[in-house]
Amino acid sequence: MNATMRRVLIGTAAIAMALSPAACGKAGGDKKDSAVTGDTKSIGLLLPENASSTRYESFDRPFIEAKVAALCPDCRVRYSNAEGSAAKQKQQFDTLIAEGVKVIVLDAFDARSTRTWVEAAADKGVKVVAYDRLATGPVSAYVSFDNEKVGELQGQALLDALGAKAADANIVMINGDEADPNSALFRSGAHKVLDGRIRKVVYEQSGEWKPTVAGQKAAAAITQLGKDGFQAVYSANDGMAGAIIAQLKAAGISVPVGGQDAGLDAIQRIVTGDQAYTVYKAYRPLAEYAAELAVNLLRGEDVKGIATDTVDSATDRGIPAKLLESKVVTKANIKDTVVADSLYRIAEICAADYGAACDAAGLR
Repeated sequence: MNATMRRVLIGTAAIAMALSPAACGKAGGDKKDSAVTGDTKSIGLLLPENASSTRYESFDRPFIEAKVAALCPDCRVRYSNAEGSAAKQKQQFDTLIAEGVKVIVLDAFDARSTRTWVEAAADKGVKVVAYDRLATGPVSAYVSFDNEKVGELQGQALLDALGAKAADANIVMINGDEADPNSALFRSGAHKVLDGRIRKVVYEQSGEWKPTVAGQKAAAAITQLGKDGFQAVYSANDGMAGAIIAQLKAAGISVPVGGQDAGLDAIQRIVTGDQAYTVYKAYRPLAEYAAELAVNLLRGEDVKGIATDTVDSATDRGIPAKLLESKVVTKANIKDTVVADSLYRIAEICAADYGAACDAAGLR
């Protein structure tokens, strides 16, 4: 082969390479295809709100992120908060799917609205772990507390706070958001304990998990019933309990009020006697089980070794589930619950103006 022919062949080969799929930007296409195939190193985490409870940013998110990092050091958690908007959460969910994330831990703001989301995700091979609230649609696993039992604990704690006065007591109930299936379970559990053991539930409304709404409902109850028309208030969570207590104080009313979530401000209100009790749900094991389930699903492993129970949702039956137990916290057992579990330090609880109340309660 002479030099001229060799140059022609080399030039032809170079042109062919330049026109080949790889040289025409297929590498960029591979990146796009990879996103469609799936991001095998990311787990989506969607939490519902941050207004009525401090728990999501303070506990759930960091615990999940830490456990995922421990189980899968090269994985990352892609986090978003719906800030109380189902529409915003839907956008966040769709974005994760579009970007190829294959496992999403979803604490649904409105669990009733998620059926079509989860169905669309399943069609694309995306696994969803329902976290704390049982989302509708074909979720792969569910981790939460025994939420009807939580309501029973709340109801019993309210009876205990009333003591001998319980049988003659009228109760105001401010429940959670009706879009949250847990709200119905809390309410059902509380009624199971309270009904027949108090005089009557004289006012019952949804506070929508919003302290401002709960405060408005409490003010309406005071106006409707009068200062002596009720002897205790059931609040579905601590955020609403704080607003309810503020309304009661403004009206010069002192009756037992309880909640749930064991927020630091609620523990401090318990120390001062403004709040009777809360329900402590240990967020670390809840979050860590969710992280384990998500990592297992990301790796294509079975979840039934963790999710040993089953539950039914409004749309699906036999969902693998992990259900945890809860505890009532009163002034008498703060040290044995939230302090013993390192949720809070005594110094945190007894900061600023709470020192004297802590001393009186024997906390330090």
